[in-house]
Amino acid sequence: MAERGDIYFVADVHLGLGTADPEEREARFLAFLKGIPAERTQALYLLGDIWDFWYEYRDVVPRCGARVVAALVGLMDAGVEVWFCPGNHDIWTYSFFESLGMHRFEQPLHLRLGGKDFCLGHGDLLGGAPAGYKLMLKIFRCRVLQRLFSTLHPWLAYRFGLGWSNSNRRKHTPYHFRGVEEPLYRFALAESERRHVDYFVFGHFHDAVDLTLPTGAKLYVLKDWMEGGMPCGVFNGSSFELRNPAFPAE
Repeated sequence: MAERGDIYFVADVHLGLGTADPEEREARFLAFLKGIPAERTQALYLLGDIWDFWYEYRDVVPRCGARVVAALVGLMDAGVEVWFCPGNHDIWTYSFFESLGMHRFEQPLHLRLGGKDFCLGHGDLLGGAPAGYKLMLKIFRCRVLQRLFSTLHPWLAYRFGLGWSNSNRRKHTPYHFRGVEEPLYRFALAESERRHVDYFVFGHFHDAVDLTLPTGAKLYVLKDWMEGGMPCGVFNGSSFELRNPAFPAE
């Protein structure tokens, strides 16, 4: 049996987002999950915004991406650990994923994998963020407001949430990571000066980033899934690389 040494990282699939072709995007992600060689894979890290809007009631979970959930369970049944970090679009996860056997974590997570030191997260807020964005997330995380939102019928709640997300997406132009000007860059540099880190891996910015910090640490940002391909990061036990294989033709 092959040794389980490979570790995969993915972010910003935005399942359910109505722009582009949501069904095609889900099919790509399913193909990616089913293509992970479980016999030699140790773990899969989901670094936020896998769903474009996820709100989990006590007795109700979204139907969007049900086949994705099944594929993740299949990986876990095959011995692959699945870890997830909530992003700004799928904050409202409470216990469902954990009940399936996934491991939930908050950013930044420092851990050692294959003899290397990693720092993982979604990437937003680290190093600072605009006041309006921080206020929005504070509202999203407010327990009182979450309980009030839970009183809405799921039909209404999901139409509101997805409608709001789609409207915001149409207003935003593609973002390009600004390098040393980014708060995330400053966060990673400060962290790597404070403690040893080999690899920082984040999502959120929808842009593929591969930078070497002055400390020698590597900063990676994973590309989103909006423009095709299967963007991910892969650590093979000795080195990390960004990949974006093409969606296999039918």
